[in-house]
Amino acid sequence: MSDPLALSSVSDGVSVTRGVRTAPSPTASPVRRRAFAEVAAAWTLAGPAVLCLLVLFFLPVIGVFVIALTDWQFGARSLSFVGLANFREAFADTGFRTSLLNTVIYVLIVVPGTVVFGLLIALLIETGKSCRSFYRAIHFLPFMTTLAAMAIAWEALLHPTIGLVNQTLAAIGLPTANWLRDENTALSVLAVIGIWQNLGFAMVLFLAGLKSIPQDLYDAADVDGADRWFDRLRTVTLPMLGPVSMFVVIVVALRAFDSFDTVKVLTQGGPGHASEVLLYTLYRESFVYLRTGYGAAVAVVFLAIVVTLALVQTSVMDRKVHYQ
Repeated sequence: MSDPLALSSVSDGVSVTRGVRTAPSPTASPVRRRAFAEVAAAWTLAGPAVLCLLVLFFLPVIGVFVIALTDWQFGARSLSFVGLANFREAFADTGFRTSLLNTVIYVLIVVPGTVVFGLLIALLIETGKSCRSFYRAIHFLPFMTTLAAMAIAWEALLHPTIGLVNQTLAAIGLPTANWLRDENTALSVLAVIGIWQNLGFAMVLFLAGLKSIPQDLYDAADVDGADRWFDRLRTVTLPMLGPVSMFVVIVVALRAFDSFDTVKVLTQGGPGHASEVLLYTLYRESFVYLRTGYGAAVAVVFLAIVVTLALVQTSVMDRKVHYQ
């Protein structure tokens, strides 16, 4: 029968015999040191990014949530906790509801228009035989330019008397309009500018997706009788562009919700709040009227809508997307 005092155990590379702690095992110590070195290297590489994400994103978001629950005004030295009063005021405000509706309408125009025209231009360029690089550069240029600067050019084009748009319409006998000062056209014109600005981005992504489709699939479609361009588009091109289409829809929708430059430069939300969107309401309440607590509540609502939209789009579209 063995002596219980003679039993030994090994734990974490340390040998224990008769209750006496001996030196670490020579095989386990290098393993532990290697694991520690890997963890240290990982945090050394990821640490700065995590710190920047924490300081530049999470802390400001938390700060906005806190300010939304107060009556703080920009520059004030004191504040009071008001709970959900700012949110109740926002949803009771006609101006806020109008800007929310305008934002939804703007997104519903910009996203489908950008996707459809971006795909159409990509198909035309891909099927062309010459000047592909030139056409790609021309259509991608609006995405690379500063939208605030290009908005000034659009303002000149849409001028009610000397603008090229109205002069062209008058020359061919069509009615003209004061596009940016008419309640019935201001938001639609801004949406057209939004489509024009995002068109190049969608086109480049669709071009990349078209180039990744194997030619064998089109050959198989021809063998199966789908030899017309519409049949090839329906059975091969669109299904294979599913991942790209999902990415384009999500990104363009987020960019459409972030529309501010054209509203600020061209219409200032007018006439009569007809073109005011959520971000312009946020800017006006926070930095013009200095109602920072109310503006923070608008920002929280805006953030909740954007996050919800992204999650819904991802979950719904991902089920219908075909991955190679």
